[in-house]
Amino acid sequence: MLEERRMEVLRAIVEDFVLSNEPVGSKALAERHQLGVSPATVRNDMAALEEEGYIIQPHTSAGRVPTDKGYRLFVDRLSGIKPFSRAERRAIQSFLEGAIDLDDVVMRSVRLLAQLTRQVAVVQYPTLSRSSVRHIELVAISSSRLLLVVITDAGRVEQRIVELPAPMEETTVGELRSVLNTALHGHRVVDAPTTLADLQDGVRPELRPMFTTLATVVMEALIDKADERVALAGTANLTRSAVDFADSLRPILEALEEQVVLLTLIGEVRDPNTVTVRIGRENNVDALRSTSVVATGYGRGGAALGGLGVLGPKRMDYPGTMAAVRAVAKYVGDLLGAD
Repeated sequence: MLEERRMEVLRAIVEDFVLSNEPVGSKALAERHQLGVSPATVRNDMAALEEEGYIIQPHTSAGRVPTDKGYRLFVDRLSGIKPFSRAERRAIQSFLEGAIDLDDVVMRSVRLLAQLTRQVAVVQYPTLSRSSVRHIELVAISSSRLLLVVITDAGRVEQRIVELPAPMEETTVGELRSVLNTALHGHRVVDAPTTLADLQDGVRPELRPMFTTLATVVMEALIDKADERVALAGTANLTRSAVDFADSLRPILEALEEQVVLLTLIGEVRDPNTVTVRIGRENNVDALRSTSVVATGYGRGGAALGGLGVLGPKRMDYPGTMAAVRAVAKYVGDLLGAD
C-alpha cells in the first residue's frame, strides 16, 4: 500500500507539473488530489521519492519536479492508453480516407499528428524491405525502351526507364509483364532476388536477354535506399515549450534537419501493436537528450511497414500523446496495409 500511495503521489506531481510547469508542493497536492492522506504524509512520500531519484527540488523552498527516472516510472505504470472517443476516431478516419495517393496519406498523417499532439511529428514512408509486390507494369515508350513501374502493397511506386538489348514487339512486352506479375505478385520484396533468379531458366530462350535486363532493373527499383524518406511537421510547436529546453532550441532544430536522425527516432520501430517512449537520455542522439520521443509502427498484423511518432519536451502529456500516436498509426496502417 505504501508503494501504491507513493506512485499516486508521483502521478499527481507529473500531471500537475505538465499542466503548470511549476514545481509542485505537498500542500497543493493534498488540496487538488484525493490522496486520502494528510499533507505531512504527502511530504514524507515526496521525500522518499526524492531520495529514490524520481523527483527533484529545483531550488530551495520550491516544490518538486519529476526527473527522467520519474517520468519513466510514470509511463511504465500507466494502466493503459486512454482510447480516443468515437467522434475523435471518426474525425481521424475521415481526414485520412480523403487521401488520393501515398504521398497524400503521409502528408495528411504527419500534419494531423502534429495538430493532435501539438508536438513535432515524423512519419516514415513505407519501407520497401517490409513490403510486398502488388503489380509490375511495363509500358512501351519505343521498340527498344520501356517504362517499368513497380507498385508495392503499401502504395509505394518506383519507376525506371529500361533500355532493351534489342527491339521488342508489343506481344512480347505483354508476355514479360505477365511472367513478372505471376512470379512476384504478393511476394515480399526481400524474396524478389531469389524468385527472379529461379525464374530465369523458365523463360523462353529467345526472351532471356530481355528478361535479364528487366530483372536487373526490377531489383534496382526494389532495393532499399539509404535515403529512406520521412515527412516532418509541427516544428514550430517546439516554440510553445521553449522554456523546457534549458540551453536553446537550436541543437534540436539542427538535429531534426538530418534525415538519419529522423529515421533513428522512428524508423527502428518494428511492432505496430506497441507504443514506445524514450525519455531524455534514453534517446541516442545527444542533441535530443532534453526531449521525449513517442513512436510506434504502422501496418497490418504484427508487421510494420514503417514508423511514426512525435518529439517534444519531457514535460508532455504522455497518456494523450501515446493515444494520438496509436490512433493515427492504426488508420495509416489500415489504409496502406489494405489489399
